[in-house]
Amino acid sequence: MLGKRKRVVLTIKDKLDIIKKLEEGISFKKLSVVYGIGESTVRDIKKNKERIINYANSSDPTSGVSKRKSMKSSTYEELDRVMIEWFNQQKTDGIPVSGTICAKQAKFFFDALGMEGDFNASSGWLTRFKQRHGIPKAAGKGTKLKGDETAASEFCGNFQEFVERESLQPEQIYGADQTGLFWKCLPSRTLALETEQSSSGYRSSRERIIIMCCANATGLHKLNLCVVGKAKKPRAFKGADLSNLPVTYFSQKSAWIEHSVFRQWFEKYFVPQVQKHLKSKGLLEKAVLLLDFPPAHPSEELLSSDDGRIIVKYLPPNVTSLIQPMSQGVLATVKRYYRAGLLQKYMDEGIEPRMFWKNLTVLDAIYEVSRAWNMVKSSTITKAWKKLFPGTEENSGMNIDEGVILAANLATVLQNTEDCEHVDLENIDQWFDSRSNDSSCQVLTDNECVEDQARPAETKPSSKTRKTELNPEKHISHKAALEWTENLLDYLEQQDDMLLSDKLVLRRLRTIIRRKQKIQNNKSH
Repeated sequence: MLGKRKRVVLTIKDKLDIIKKLEEGISFKKLSVVYGIGESTVRDIKKNKERIINYANSSDPTSGVSKRKSMKSSTYEELDRVMIEWFNQQKTDGIPVSGTICAKQAKFFFDALGMEGDFNASSGWLTRFKQRHGIPKAAGKGTKLKGDETAASEFCGNFQEFVERESLQPEQIYGADQTGLFWKCLPSRTLALETEQSSSGYRSSRERIIIMCCANATGLHKLNLCVVGKAKKPRAFKGADLSNLPVTYFSQKSAWIEHSVFRQWFEKYFVPQVQKHLKSKGLLEKAVLLLDFPPAHPSEELLSSDDGRIIVKYLPPNVTSLIQPMSQGVLATVKRYYRAGLLQKYMDEGIEPRMFWKNLTVLDAIYEVSRAWNMVKSSTITKAWKKLFPGTEENSGMNIDEGVILAANLATVLQNTEDCEHVDLENIDQWFDSRSNDSSCQVLTDNECVEDQARPAETKPSSKTRKTELNPEKHISHKAALEWTENLLDYLEQQDDMLLSDKLVLRRLRTIIRRKQKIQNNKSH
């Protein structure tokens, strides 16, 4: 009689290897013999394939996955998900993270999310959190996570060899990276006098979308921005067809782009657009996409075109601030152009800050950030690749900081604009800085919104009144013109054959009408 088979506990890496071998056609029976497990266990692994792969993708591949054996989830799954997103972002930004900081942040998120239960951010919780996500011990001891220059230098050398070996041209080399954009904000000093800013009526803006920029090393092929918001279809979109937007829009609840969303973007948008571009240039439809460290994206094996000619390469940990092209000024430039455009829109409309903030929608933000991305020069993108390709550095005449000039010009204009007299260059610079959203952006609190709603509302004109206003012999009010313009904009968003330029013209007209309405209101007071 055969002895009882010894119980074998597979690691996550073992399970990934079995999944790969199953896809290669190796039988259940053979794999059960090789790994010393039952055939039913092999079948269970195949059944849970997607769950295993998703779990592995969310972990640091340089540590935990090779040893970890279980996929037991946290008692507080939502908190766990938010914490790993926060941790990955801190690591990407090179911010030191200690165990104490992790524990305090977890407690903050627990309270902020309004979760119930007796949560204790103890050392035991911290240990389990790091084990679940394969976080190295050093990452929890406050080690400095500024750039790893040795790893960056080694990767640059290896990447240049890869490019030469594959005979890739700059036109075939792409980079992509994401950032959060607090889209509903103005410089704090434009919103009110300093005494008003210090009152409880103002707070920092938390209206946020994620934008992802992607372009090749020449800067001549910029894909449409990928924008991710929380709402599947925000109210501002109304009946708009998402395919007509000047960006590629996705929705999710997470703070950073999820694996499933990124994979969908890669397969449905990135690959087809790159193939089309390279074909138009007469080049082989072969390319590489350079991305941040894997925790923010699916594994390399899951990201490739059907023919395997378009692939991804991941940067090593802790080098984003040193060599990630989009983090070498490109994302910051997009934000600066966006905020400059937002400020110009505010000045053009000529309405009070409170009303401007109320009128601003996420759809307005999408059009504005799309315009900002279009304004980024190819030379700015080319310079961002100079650390990976030193020979591509532009001449010294191109090294002028456009943001400095933009900030100085805007500060001068604002100082001569009503309600903006207190703005100075330092205030604009802080606002332009992508890390200064909290301190330099102010909006109204919910309490003030309630107060606005409590004020006597203007009665909507009846259908009979509207018909009278449509009579060309009658005077058309600014209010009626604004309402019709809004309706026409909604109509254009629903059409799939309208040009972006047509929509922008109408949005410009809406701005003019709002300004005229404001002037008229001032005269009547």
